[in-house]
Amino acid sequence: MRRSTPLLASLTLVVAMTACEGSAGDDDSIPVGYITPLTGAFSNLGEDNQKAVEAAVDEINTDGGVLGRPIELITQNDESNPDQGILAFNEIMNDEPVAVIGSASSNSAMAVLEHVEREQVPYISPTPADEQVAPVRDHVFVVPAIAGTYAERALHYLSDEGMDEVAVTYSETAYGEAGYEAMVEGADEHGVDLVVEEAFEQETTDFGHILAEIESVGPDATIVWASGPPGITIAEQYAGADIEAPLVMTGSQASHLWTDPAGDSAEGVTVLSSIGVVGEHLPEGEQQDVIREMTEVFEAEHGYAPPQFAQDGYTAVMLLAAAIEEAGSTERADIRDALENLTLTTPNGTFDYSETDHAGLTGDAISVNVVEDGEFVPTDWSTERFGETYGEE
Repeated sequence: MRRSTPLLASLTLVVAMTACEGSAGDDDSIPVGYITPLTGAFSNLGEDNQKAVEAAVDEINTDGGVLGRPIELITQNDESNPDQGILAFNEIMNDEPVAVIGSASSNSAMAVLEHVEREQVPYISPTPADEQVAPVRDHVFVVPAIAGTYAERALHYLSDEGMDEVAVTYSETAYGEAGYEAMVEGADEHGVDLVVEEAFEQETTDFGHILAEIESVGPDATIVWASGPPGITIAEQYAGADIEAPLVMTGSQASHLWTDPAGDSAEGVTVLSSIGVVGEHLPEGEQQDVIREMTEVFEAEHGYAPPQFAQDGYTAVMLLAAAIEEAGSTERADIRDALENLTLTTPNGTFDYSETDHAGLTGDAISVNVVEDGEFVPTDWSTERFGETYGEE
């Protein structure tokens, strides 16, 4: 069954479902684990993610909870460290959560997956590394479009725009490597030749050797797969280099956390993002309404539009709440089964999870934008596709 927001309206119906398990006068809270990087290299991502997760939980609880019960968030800081992520997960499991919302750090998320499967707890991950769901794991579900889907969208755009010779550079992280591998796998199908392929360590601060190679080859475009500080540094150094090829960044840079410190270096850069980041540019309709609702809630509390990482957190809570509602139960196995059969329209797009697909989003949930005056503005290429996908039938 297709489900859609508004979230409050959806959950208002849940409160009335007194026949469902756990809703008949039971005011015990529903414990939900939450791991996020509040310190370390990815703390900025984790903080925006946390703001949105807490906003969604507060919104649900104010409206009566799920199955008539409030959600109790059990938060642990993974310190942007995979080993600490495992410790955080194990600590959360002591509180017997019905599900866990995972870390915004890809490496931390990857580190806990075998523990998730051992505990048989539904795990909703706000990070896009493909390996989480390819192959499918029984209890792991991903929120943002995975790196492979971003790569497919990027290749489609580059090919359509006649940028056939492309330089690729990527961080040696789960996200960066997944994006690069997907580019390699899909390049031939789109008639794209990867003329530069360079990896870098997450701690890299000098990209001169990579930029020199790109300059010597002269590609039609350069795409970077990176999260955190390297995405800022490489944009700054790219702007200062003698390279004519446009710079393309992926969803990890679809945030003020990148545009603000990158400053003028971000201007004119192409950035892929969730459609939620540019929701005001979508045609009027259900998808835009869902994005607007989340944006208004977030902006009212924090004074700025929700970036990619915030939308991932908010969407994770929506998906979990809808699965509990659909299951009519807080049993882990029931929630897992409900997630696997859930279709839900969220700020990130319309999810359609299945037994063989725990990613749930297609390339239609990704926009290709250009930075103009510090804002993400969809390209004409994306605007045309918005009309095809989200316009009136």
